[in-house]
Amino acid sequence: MKIVVAGEGAFGVKHLEALANIPDVEVVGLAGGVAEATRATAERFGIPLWTLDLAEALAQPGVEAAILATPTPIHAAQAIQCLEAGKHVAVEIPMADNLVDAERLVETARRTGLVVMCGHTRRFNPSHQWIHKKIQAGELKLQQLDVQTYFFRRKNLNALGQPRSWTDHLLWHHAAHTVDLFAYQTGEEISVARGVQGPMHPELGIAMDMSIQMKVPSGALCTLSLSFNNDGPLGTFFRYICDNGTYIARYDDLVDGKEQPIDVSKVDVSMNGIELQDREFFAAIREGREPNASVAQVLPCYRALDVIEKSLL
Repeated sequence: MKIVVAGEGAFGVKHLEALANIPDVEVVGLAGGVAEATRATAERFGIPLWTLDLAEALAQPGVEAAILATPTPIHAAQAIQCLEAGKHVAVEIPMADNLVDAERLVETARRTGLVVMCGHTRRFNPSHQWIHKKIQAGELKLQQLDVQTYFFRRKNLNALGQPRSWTDHLLWHHAAHTVDLFAYQTGEEISVARGVQGPMHPELGIAMDMSIQMKVPSGALCTLSLSFNNDGPLGTFFRYICDNGTYIARYDDLVDGKEQPIDVSKVDVSMNGIELQDREFFAAIREGREPNASVAQVLPCYRALDVIEKSLL
């Protein structure tokens, strides 16, 4: 399967590294935003064409699909561009930074009938998959999900410490992971969602701290704390408080409430959540089915984010 990747930055590289482990997929083009970085990334991964024009990459003979790891503000527009060009598309989280664009993308996906997936990676991380399988088997019932998402980003830098041309957002990007995961793990749509935020950064124009509360009809709760002001440890940490045990997920590691490790290495074919979501994308294309984390499946997350945004004080 011939594909193109858009985005030469930190997450574009993560996808290219993951794609190297997936057979029968060939990256034939890389569309970037900065010429020097795009050329260097294409050379590193042996990609024959690099360009600053997504349309040029999509127009190559035989291209069936695209993976978008580009700046958040253009996710929805680029995903729609791919669909209008007749290509399946996987767009990194978030699929949009507002509800109107998210709904527009979902409608375009429905109209074209193509496979359209969003990179809600927590659905694929083996640690969260292990919990999900236990819940589906009736062995666990979630009572509260307690999550901390902490970074130190007082300057406009990406995950590699490089300058960004756009500004990241605690709600529409980082909270999206947990909002969707909470709904996915409970199997319910979020019925209560509200948040408060700290002061706006004088230069970045975004809140650097945020606290979110959510609830689903069965009564399960989610408490989410987010910060760009946290000077370590960094990352996202999940505490699952269940009726039959407590579990803590740190990236792909999972321990119980007594810090005893749980082996999740056999949950899936890889421990790399990005690789697993990309494998699901290609499998859905080949099998002609809806993928896990299709844009239609994750749309309720964006509705909840819209509700939270309107509640912020």
